[in-house]
Amino acid sequence: MDINFDVPFDTLFKPAQDWTTPSGIVIPHRPFKKYLRTDLAAVFQSQGIMDPLLEEREIVAQVFPFKINAHIIDQIDWSNYENDPIFQLTFPQPDMLLPNEIEHMKQLKKDNASRELVAAYISDLRSGKNPAPANQSANRPLLEDDHEDSTIPCDGLQHKYKQIVLMFHKNAQTCHAYCTYCFRFNQFTGKDKFLEPDEHRLHKYLKSHTEITDVLMTGGDPATMKVDVWKRTIEPLLTPEFAHIRTIRIGTKALTYHPYRFLTDPDADELISLFKRVKQAGKHIAIMAHFSHYNEISDITKEAARRLIEEGGCVIRTQAPIMKHINDKPEIWAKNWQIQIANGMIPYYMFVARDTGPQHYFEVPLAKTLWLYQEARKMGSGLSHTVRGPSMSSGPGKITILGKENVAGEDVFVLKFLQGRNPHWCDRVFFAKYDEKASWIHELVPAFGKKEFFFEEEFKCILESRSKHYNDAMKDS
Repeated sequence: MDINFDVPFDTLFKPAQDWTTPSGIVIPHRPFKKYLRTDLAAVFQSQGIMDPLLEEREIVAQVFPFKINAHIIDQIDWSNYENDPIFQLTFPQPDMLLPNEIEHMKQLKKDNASRELVAAYISDLRSGKNPAPANQSANRPLLEDDHEDSTIPCDGLQHKYKQIVLMFHKNAQTCHAYCTYCFRFNQFTGKDKFLEPDEHRLHKYLKSHTEITDVLMTGGDPATMKVDVWKRTIEPLLTPEFAHIRTIRIGTKALTYHPYRFLTDPDADELISLFKRVKQAGKHIAIMAHFSHYNEISDITKEAARRLIEEGGCVIRTQAPIMKHINDKPEIWAKNWQIQIANGMIPYYMFVARDTGPQHYFEVPLAKTLWLYQEARKMGSGLSHTVRGPSMSSGPGKITILGKENVAGEDVFVLKFLQGRNPHWCDRVFFAKYDEKASWIHELVPAFGKKEFFFEEEFKCILESRSKHYNDAMKDS
């Protein structure tokens, strides 16, 4: 076993313990056990299944990263696994690649092609699937170099909106499982990594940018980090020099993929205690939880959520994208929100499938996403109307579809910025021609004969300026 001597021994060797709920129910600890592409056949065999599409699934898992764990396996209805939403959410589906792409991979295997040739083809496939959507690379900020009269890029930070900065810690570069539709698939394959080696540059950047009020720890999944890493990152933010930081957000899917993280893992108590100290310091701590389907919300998930809220002082806000084969029915969303609210969570965002990876398999046209959102809202009480959406996290910002209307004889989508690269775009309403087939902002055409949307020219200038500054910094570094 490789030992990291930077981790205190009491964290390394503290044993896991079973968890007892306030009502006396005992939740036994379950060690985290992962399964990768080479384990696919064994997983099906363990369920007594001879999957006829195993070869195709293994091919897809060579292109898009695959990782699950024992907890997820137990959530799947194996008697109807092909239609099970958790199976669709986590297991590779043959149609995530195009037929010619699958056939080419099969031919390479048949020809005993070299590993280098196969790897090159896979790399080309990934590169052709928009692996860095929404101009993510243009969000990397620059930091003044202490030793040189220049700036250095912070590859593990993103500063897209004025008040919030994202941190991708080096210890949060994985998840307890990978979603099949993950838009950061290239990050998990070792390319285009957003990786901050430690917390020092985050703290330095925050000191020099007092307009920032929110820090979002993301990844991967920061819940995969040990508590000592959490402490080194968060505890300094509780001191007076970071008084401008009011909210710490944690983007995670651990509540459904590994809820034991907050209950029985060896350092779970320390993590909950850390969250409580954030709350006691007068700051808001928000768990940005990812719930794609109500089937994910097990009793263990509910108990982990209760502990985070009642003992950790956290607010849990939930979000997920609309995905074909998983949750593209309004009753699924209505029930999902209902269960979340009943367990103290706040429905927050309904996203549109990003224009990346296997989008062709999961995408839902914008017209249907609007209908789905509106119908789901009708099925729930006003408490579920906290959900904002359907929202596209695009390069210019978060754009929501408010509705379909007929204006001056033209059918249009009514759109609005929820967040913008220019803060002045926020809450601006604009119009696009109604299109039954469009599934992303770049497929929409401005209404009323306009040549472009109001923000397009300025957005191009923003990208060009950021790109120039970043490239200049890379030359100097």
